[in-house]
Amino acid sequence: MTATATPSAAGSAWADALLLSFAQAGYVRAEPAILQPAEPFLDLSGEDIRKSLYLTTDATGEELCLRPDLTIPVARDYLASNRAGQPAGFSYLGPVFRYRGGRPSEFLQAGIESFGRHDRAAADAEMLALALGATGAFGLHDVEIRTGDVALFNALLDALDLYPVWRRRLIKDFNRKISLEQDLERLTLATGGSRNEYEGVLAALAGSDRKAALALVTDLMSIAGATNVGGRTTAEIADRFLEQSTLKGGALPREAVGVIRRFLAISGSPDDSIAQLRALASDAKVDIAGSVDQFESRVGFMAARGIDVSRLRFSTSFGRGLDYYTGFEFELHNKGNGSEPLVAGGRYDRLLTQIGSGEPIPAVGFAIWVDAVRKIGRNAGSAS
Repeated sequence: MTATATPSAAGSAWADALLLSFAQAGYVRAEPAILQPAEPFLDLSGEDIRKSLYLTTDATGEELCLRPDLTIPVARDYLASNRAGQPAGFSYLGPVFRYRGGRPSEFLQAGIESFGRHDRAAADAEMLALALGATGAFGLHDVEIRTGDVALFNALLDALDLYPVWRRRLIKDFNRKISLEQDLERLTLATGGSRNEYEGVLAALAGSDRKAALALVTDLMSIAGATNVGGRTTAEIADRFLEQSTLKGGALPREAVGVIRRFLAISGSPDDSIAQLRALASDAKVDIAGSVDQFESRVGFMAARGIDVSRLRFSTSFGRGLDYYTGFEFELHNKGNGSEPLVAGGRYDRLLTQIGSGEPIPAVGFAIWVDAVRKIGRNAGSAS
């Protein structure tokens, strides 16, 4: 079963022009199936998407869903093709399906996915340039550009040499757009003196890695005849026990918390942000130079593509709320629109191994909320 353009897009001049612009940039049209295995979306997407899925089950018991976006379906088709592992670019335009509370659950999404390019900074810059070109084609030339880079946050946590369970918890909060303040405060105030009703389990897990913790909790739950507790999976329960056993050993050092808070407060133009990041690295003696260099290189490629980088609003705390992003992230907003992006995307280098690739494959892309872009573009045209 393959997707076809909905009646509002089929044969439309704007749709033809958009797809032609993508094709001229070297991106081949992809048309993945509307019905998809649910597991990748449940495991890898952000919480907002997981809660909005339309799920069903086939005769074999496999859980399926209507595709809620096109990144994972396009990536799956790429891995199943004879081009897997090679540089390849795809474009798309078609319906996606999510529960959106009073708004239509079926809506159009267009976009681009680029796989296999190792010139990451240049590929990132190309995505932003193509996204700006797409909004410009609809008459939107003065959009707000919000950017971030989760690789910088990951590099900082690595440089601080935190317990793995703390690192996972903070990255999870960051990726899901949850304020880190509550967890930072809780981890700072943690003490090892209080007793816990699971004292024996925590003692058994002390010093374990995640794989060992998962094996122990799986065995305990198997003995109890349970597969989940309170809606939590075995992995989530194992992570929770491992976190508690780590907290018994003491609190997150206040010095580390101070560095993280200073990092998360950095925002502004790319040049100012780069200067602040280098100053932080020097003052705190943390090695994040590689990620900052990649950031600076990306900005250079953006300028080379004619993007006015002074328009970019960068923030170290910016995240898109999807678990699979690994680096550069961005959103384009209409001026004055605080929450709903017109275009959004970023780098997701680990996704393809998570859905079956035997080797890591670099990947970056973006999606366009077509109906919103067309509506605002028409309004802008009528006002001019």
